[in-house]
Amino acid sequence: MSLLPDTAALAERLAKLLGGPAIVTDEEERAFLSSDVYSSSITAALAIRPGSRERLPDAVRAISEAGFAITPRGGGMSYTGGYVPSRARTVALDLRELNRIVEVNEADRVITVEAGVTWQQIWKTLDPLGLRLPFFGTFSGHRATVGGGLSNGALFMGTARHGTAAEIVTGLEVIDGRGRLIRTGQTAFHNGRPGFRNFGPDMTGLFVHDAGALGIKTLASLRIMERPDATEFSSFAFAGQLEAVRALSDIARAGVTEEAYIFDPATTRRSLEPASLKRDMARLREVMRQEHGAVRGLREGAKMVASGRRFVEDGLYTLHCVCAGRSRAEVEADVRRVETLARDSGGLPIANTIPKAARAKPFEPLNGILGADGERWAALNAKVPHSDAGRLIAATEELLSPYQERMEALGVSTSFLYIAIGNHIFSYEPVLRWYDRWLPVHRRAPEPDHLARLNEPAPNPEASALVHEIRGAIVSLFAQFGAASNQIGKTYPLLASMNPETRAVLTALKAELDPDGLLNPGALGTFELIREEDNARG
Repeated sequence: MSLLPDTAALAERLAKLLGGPAIVTDEEERAFLSSDVYSSSITAALAIRPGSRERLPDAVRAISEAGFAITPRGGGMSYTGGYVPSRARTVALDLRELNRIVEVNEADRVITVEAGVTWQQIWKTLDPLGLRLPFFGTFSGHRATVGGGLSNGALFMGTARHGTAAEIVTGLEVIDGRGRLIRTGQTAFHNGRPGFRNFGPDMTGLFVHDAGALGIKTLASLRIMERPDATEFSSFAFAGQLEAVRALSDIARAGVTEEAYIFDPATTRRSLEPASLKRDMARLREVMRQEHGAVRGLREGAKMVASGRRFVEDGLYTLHCVCAGRSRAEVEADVRRVETLARDSGGLPIANTIPKAARAKPFEPLNGILGADGERWAALNAKVPHSDAGRLIAATEELLSPYQERMEALGVSTSFLYIAIGNHIFSYEPVLRWYDRWLPVHRRAPEPDHLARLNEPAPNPEASALVHEIRGAIVSLFAQFGAASNQIGKTYPLLASMNPETRAVLTALKAELDPDGLLNPGALGTFELIREEDNARG
């Protein structure tokens, strides 16, 4: 299609810097790169897909000089408007072609990768070496990228012991809004190599979890570790939510698991649907391969088959834990501790199919981006101390109660996920599910055979409007609790929630790195409005 004159001029300039194939003008492709899992509104005027990092600083400078905004995009798994343009004069920056693993330094236990590398890519590279990342990926790690994860607080695999993606990064290469190439960690110093992060102020931390508003990540160095020699799995059923939550917090505080998470009854049922049996047989083969010794592998595989897929009655909450360590004796001691704490809160041991299957093949194709009947979903999340978890859950349920009649009428439902982060933080994730037309990512992310079995729902603006209303109410509630969130994007009021002094420092940092406000405008909050309000107060 023909571009507006100023866009065409910018496209021509960028083609000279990056090469013609890096310039994306096709309207359908630009629409795809401008929408996320939850929303789609303005389509970027232009998109670029650079194949190398070398000329990218010049390209960013050219875009800024032309007065266009830049929205950096990784694997496209955001549901918080993280890279959805807020204005038409935007260049969508697709970083997926920056997907090279630059170095695996086994001696120094550091891996350096480009921002478009996926968590699955790293796993496949390190696994044959007997290595892995401490935190090693998200549910969406088949497609989600390191750059996107570091911008949005990636968590899950290994998180109960090792924290989130932010805890394992030792240094970054970042391009700011002026086109300056900034290095953090030891590589920022003469003759420095990736390693120690905290020589002086933590510059790396400034660019982590920034939703791409402070800089464009192009390279990251991450800590790696030996893969644990022994792994065991435990699952428990609880009659009520509060009992399961209490057990999760107790187990997290004990520091004996790599993962600890709760599925509500609806999520448990979805995880055990007979339709996924074929997929689980592939996982079963992986379980048997990973176990040391043929006899043990056969025994563990037989347990998964014998457990069946209907061992959980309706209405029960299930808690799932993964313990890992250097020796089986050490891990078995951790498992016994988990069992004691779970039983103390009324948990009954059940077959450990769910965590075992998740670990056997951690990075599945993203068929789950749509529900079993083709419905859409979008999550919200709040991170609070364990002592606040019960109050937050109760307040959220009270908030949702008046909506129930409208939700039922419009086919909107909820499910919930609860995750331990380290030994000190409780993560609460309400998920809203509803039927509406699919967005571009829903048509691309699932496997074609899986997508062919689903029917796209008819447009349902009423349901989507209700979901939007409920999400806004939940976000406001989380802010009242002083909760933190990952994947901030343009959904959570980060700036507005800060005390004025802290906000002033962050706003000044944004002005230094992005003086024209063109790096992902609206992400983290609206800096321009905040700056005007603060100036008005004197």
